[in-house]
Amino acid sequence: MGVKNVLDRSQNRVVIIGGGPGGYEAALIGAQLGADIMLIEKHRCGGSAVLTDVVPSKSLIATAEVMGSINEAEGFGLRVRGGDAESAVAPDLGAMNERIMGLAEAQADDIRDGLTRAGVKLVRGTASLAGRGSVHVVEDSGTEYDLAADTILVAVGAHPRELPTAVPDGERILTWTQLYELDELPPHLVVVGSGVTGAEFASAYRSLGSEVTLVSSRDRVLPGEDEDAAEVLESVFRSRGMNVLSRSRAESVVRDTDGEGVVVTLADGRIVRASHCLMAVGSVPNTDGIGLEDVGVAVEDSGHIVVDGVSRTSVPGVYAAGDCTAVLPLASVAAMQGRIAMFHALGDAVFPLRLRNVASNVFTSPEIATVGFTQSDFRENASEVETVTQPLHTNARAKMLGITEGFVKIFCRRGSGSVLGGVVVGPRASELILPITMAVENRLTVDQLSQSFVVYPSLTGSITEAARKLHRHQA
Repeated sequence: MGVKNVLDRSQNRVVIIGGGPGGYEAALIGAQLGADIMLIEKHRCGGSAVLTDVVPSKSLIATAEVMGSINEAEGFGLRVRGGDAESAVAPDLGAMNERIMGLAEAQADDIRDGLTRAGVKLVRGTASLAGRGSVHVVEDSGTEYDLAADTILVAVGAHPRELPTAVPDGERILTWTQLYELDELPPHLVVVGSGVTGAEFASAYRSLGSEVTLVSSRDRVLPGEDEDAAEVLESVFRSRGMNVLSRSRAESVVRDTDGEGVVVTLADGRIVRASHCLMAVGSVPNTDGIGLEDVGVAVEDSGHIVVDGVSRTSVPGVYAAGDCTAVLPLASVAAMQGRIAMFHALGDAVFPLRLRNVASNVFTSPEIATVGFTQSDFRENASEVETVTQPLHTNARAKMLGITEGFVKIFCRRGSGSVLGGVVVGPRASELILPITMAVENRLTVDQLSQSFVVYPSLTGSITEAARKLHRHQA
């Protein structure tokens, strides 16, 4: 154990606890604005978003997309040479996971190097609030000290939720952070949870060739997403051979008696046997034991930190960002929260976080991207809002690419035509949503959107076509 000491306060010292998107983006902005920034991270820069969550999972999904494209080559008049196997290619999960984790490590290195170049002081260790304006740091070396700060940003993230009746063992019963330790493709994977994480992994592993059973306690997959989009996705899942068990709650998951599989018991008594089970039942903020209550920071019963639109907590000088807060659990939102916190704390111009303008994406196949107004909002405001849905299969570029599922949906205000939101379902929906996001952000009308030139043929043509359908005669 090192010697405990107290470091002197520096002008505009900012201490950031956590090196995920909320923490490292805040550090970069703080350094750019001239503050003395110290970032404390117990693992590596990038946090779980880079090391165990977003980067690895989307890399896995990208690999599954490549495999799917090769296996669908015959539909384009292409023949894959060599053999009569059912699949043109076979997944080498060990090699895939090695590449995936290599990408995550490289991204973590890039973030670390960027922070170092910006002048951010990096500390490997843990930290907790020691009082107002003070942080207690324990470095990996064992050295401890209290660090004075003008501003503290808590960005400690979250971890997978575990159920006492389905305890992960890292071999057969898994969280999404443990999937990358597998050497062989699961012959039969049960995914418990049909939210974004569950749906994404179920989609990816089905594309890779696993038999997949998706256990959903709700009426449909993706209960929090656009209903029409979720209906399309569930239909695609079933058509590709996935077993979707709706309105089915998992009571317990245990290893089979031979140790070579799992037994999933549902609340109604049904039993599903499989080789592996992925538990995707939400996440828990990493807020226990870091001194929040001791200094008066308001925390919800769930453990999430309460923040306002500029990332302030209930204690002056203490901000929070990312999945440890009660805001949308998206890396893009965490990063924006961190930037906004620094802008506000250091006296720069700042605009509060506007959740209505946040674009999000579900990386299933097909993808689902949304921004702004939702279908439920439309039902509540049907007299004031208009909507149109343009199917993708009529698009010339979609025909060339063999796209048969998906659509573009736009919501606009009746009369003014202001774009309020939209949904895109299809390949690369995460890219296609941007024009609609910009329209929402900048309060463009459907006429302004439709009059923008698009490349022909292109999938973006369906966006302007949908916007044209919302045009009303102007006297």
